[in-house]
Amino acid sequence: MRAEIEKFLAYLKAEKGLSENTFFAYQNDLSQMTGFFESEAKKNTTMPDWGNIDRQSVMRYLLDLQEKRYAPTTRARKLAAARSFFKFLSNEGLIKEDPTHNLESLSVGRSLPKPISITQVRALLEQPTKHASPEGKRDEAMLQLLYASGMRVSELMSLNIDDVNLVDGDVRCFGKGKKERLIPIHPQAIKVLDEYLAKARPQLARSNDEKALFLNRRGERLTRQGFWQILKQYAKAAGITTPVTPHTLRHSFATHMLSGGADLRAVQELLGHANISTTQIYTHLTSEHVKRTYEKAHPRAK
Repeated sequence: MRAEIEKFLAYLKAEKGLSENTFFAYQNDLSQMTGFFESEAKKNTTMPDWGNIDRQSVMRYLLDLQEKRYAPTTRARKLAAARSFFKFLSNEGLIKEDPTHNLESLSVGRSLPKPISITQVRALLEQPTKHASPEGKRDEAMLQLLYASGMRVSELMSLNIDDVNLVDGDVRCFGKGKKERLIPIHPQAIKVLDEYLAKARPQLARSNDEKALFLNRRGERLTRQGFWQILKQYAKAAGITTPVTPHTLRHSFATHMLSGGADLRAVQELLGHANISTTQIYTHLTSEHVKRTYEKAHPRAK
């Protein structure tokens, strides 16, 4: 892989007339990117080859840069270097497809909450199990469902009992613009939800007319503010020192799915995003493809 980098750098020096600082920036950025892909190849026991780099590989590289807390402008520069390099490889016929095609519209400079690790997620999800109360069962179901689906907290709190289909293993929610989507959920989340509905929710309910899935102590629909307080308490109990918000779990869901090999467009579908950025058109996928991708990639579905 290093030979292609050297060839590209020689092209830059001969054809582009770059300043010394810009040239060395390209050199450093591409060396770092090569190291990342070489490390991935070693983990997967495959031969490092630029022809094996696809769109998801590049996205994992960008996520790695974000997790290492590079400044937005630095990440944007590194993406620009990657785009120039892959375009060169494509033009030279060294790769069949440019994996960075259309990635120029990604908002790499957007500030996103830092995801927590899978280990931290496990610690967080274990906290409600230490409480045998109806509230503990409710909280376990909420946290499991939130991480299992990547829903927004507003969508989670808006769920009604009829929105959960434990037989088919999916949940129906309404996102922005009242757009409906069906999200598959893994068996562990289904089991916890079943226990909550059978044992805990009846103890919290004050009226048979209440359709809300998650109830507070007064038997009313739990609010976003109420869930926020619950989450903060469990995050503290789990020993997580970094800020944890409902959106942190949503972002962790997406990050862990992508790290597990999920297709970027499938994750878009699961999250209910209309597009990747303000300029990239969202690509629809069939619900069956999304479910297969979910079951293959989600860390708690395995």
